Amino acid sequence: MSKTFSFLVAFLSLCQCSIAQTNFLNSSNAYLGQAPPGDTPKVFAPGLLADKGEFSANRTAISGDGKEIYYSTNTSWGNSKDLKVKYFRYDGKKWIGPTILNEHLAETAFSPDYKTLYFCSDDSGNMVFRSIRTETGWSSPTQYIVRSYLIYDFMPTESGNKYAASNGTWGKPSDANSWRFSVMPPSDADTTIKNLGSPPNSEGFNGDFFIARDESYMIITRETDSLGAKLYISFRKKDKTWTDLESLGPLINGGKAHRYGQFVSPDGKYLFYTHGTTEQDCAIYWVRFDRLLKKLKPTTL
Repeated sequence: MSKTFSFLVAFLSLCQCSIAQTNFLNSSNAYLGQAPPGDTPKVFAPGLLADKGEFSANRTAISGDGKEIYYSTNTSWGNSKDLKVKYFRYDGKKWIGPTILNEHLAETAFSPDYKTLYFCSDDSGNMVFRSIRTETGWSSPTQYIVRSYLIYDFMPTESGNKYAASNGTWGKPSDANSWRFSVMPPSDADTTIKNLGSPPNSEGFNGDFFIARDESYMIITRETDSLGAKLYISFRKKDKTWTDLESLGPLINGGKAHRYGQFVSPDGKYLFYTHGTTEQDCAIYWVRFDRLLKKLKPTTL
């Protein structure tokens, strides 16, 4: 078989995989078969995600082909005693779940190749855990990163850079107002962490965020007061600094509520986030995002 022919076969196979992935994400079976939202956010899969006494919250994680959806449930904002990571899986005919993947962990994030799942824990604030995809499912979570500083909302990117909220070397663990959105280098042996500066950081607690796989933008939570938090976006410039924060608008940020756990679907089409004024009404919402992103993105960076 010639090298040219071999390359052509590989290229066509890759195209077919890409088409199949796109087709599923655009099919009526995607996203648990839920009717997609428009520009106004709505609760994602009401009645399907959480058991009685639980609420769905925290960052969602969806596999590249759209056939696995991971999220968290809990019974209290105050502790992680009942915290669980659950998931649904599409078997080719129907969605199976919810199934408990692990307990006392959250802030789920996929590796860029979707072969690893990362988690953080409120009980072990300086650690990142990971599970490896195997032929029979996911391995049990094990310690992946252990640092002398706190790590929250860990997310890896295609470049190898790893983003997190942290007190780094600049703040005391007990001082939530010292937390900053930060970047860790690709090498796991390099234990340094760098504050991203302002913007995207500002005074007060800098915690929940989503970073695009290509690091082109961040969606961050900005606490407005004790009764609420809103979502903002910052774009990375060519010089690797960040644009000023831009609100995601009144349809998403209108009214008093806590908004956190943001995640953008693999095709960039939908934004998922947790929304709640109390534990009783806390739930995962979703909203059309690609049109909003195009509207908010500066013409020059």
